[in-house]
Amino acid sequence: MSERLKALAEAGVSIWLDDLSRERIETGNLTDLVKNRSVVGVTTNPTIFAAALADGERYDEQVRRLAEAGATVDETVFELTTDDVRRACDVLMDTWKKTDGIDGRVSIEVPPGLAFDTDGTAAAARTLWAAVDRPNLLIKIPATTEGAPAISTVVGEGISVNVTLIFGLDRYKAVMDAYAEGLERAEANGIDLSTIHSVASFFVSRVDTEVDKRLDASGVEGVEDLKGRAGVANARLAYRTYQEFMSGSRFQALAARGARHQRPLWASTGVKDPDYPDTMYVTELVVPDTVNTMPEKTMDAFADHGEIDGGDRVTTMYGDADGVMARLEAAGIHYDDVIATLEREGVEKFVASWEELLDTVRTSLEGARR
Repeated sequence: MSERLKALAEAGVSIWLDDLSRERIETGNLTDLVKNRSVVGVTTNPTIFAAALADGERYDEQVRRLAEAGATVDETVFELTTDDVRRACDVLMDTWKKTDGIDGRVSIEVPPGLAFDTDGTAAAARTLWAAVDRPNLLIKIPATTEGAPAISTVVGEGISVNVTLIFGLDRYKAVMDAYAEGLERAEANGIDLSTIHSVASFFVSRVDTEVDKRLDASGVEGVEDLKGRAGVANARLAYRTYQEFMSGSRFQALAARGARHQRPLWASTGVKDPDYPDTMYVTELVVPDTVNTMPEKTMDAFADHGEIDGGDRVTTMYGDADGVMARLEAAGIHYDDVIATLEREGVEKFVASWEELLDTVRTSLEGARR
């Protein structure tokens, strides 16, 4: 057991692995991470699946069968990914039971081409939910303007959701509103609110990448100390927004009838600038009632040398976060424009990752048909 990761979990941070492969499942690696690394959840994305399919032979037999059956690329992606996620859900089922459904969760994304299609997103979420057929599944839906009503629709049908690609505070508020609306619909539909769970994936490191680039180009003197601080400051203010919403009258009324908090999930927590501490997006965001989904490299780094400095590093730092954002604005780094850029690029990367996955599967199918 990693004592550092155990301490992080005891501080109220749910440790989820941002990776999945059939090899991890079949070799027992995922089970070992649950047992010895305090891992209580898994997140996936198309890039993760593409890497797993490209590097592993464990998919070959299923790909061959699907090729012989005449499956399309899209059908093959669906079968391969839902099979892996279903099996990962089974590995984490005991965790789901022990935590009353809070953890033990595995996420799978709707196709990114639907990011601006409300009805299509809702339909895809229903299809994935039915295919995986596990109560500890989360359907990942992007936090686009069109995604918000889809969130309300599927939550209203009792489907648990991981809202992804959140960068800005206004968008985050809209996501929480959409969740609350979905819960209200679910109650009207006679669904037990306690059975519905959700997390909101707030991206961290990409904010620093964009802001640091703008600081370098600004020519403003005396702002060098702001580099590498925007991502954490933004996330801290997101947690304040979360506290305000969840303590508000609308959600409190729902909570009184069994509704669960939509926990913040810190995503994009691998450090992209090698000059920064490799555990900074974990250490600096320790606070109860959150999830930190980590690439294994980040998890290993924290297990080796991560420190929890005085516990809560979020609610005690709101003043500092406000100060960072005010100084960035004064330096000409405009928050709304940064967030708009990140949202646009986030969807573009989402689509590119999906195309990478389709290409990988297409190549596998062609090889199987030769």
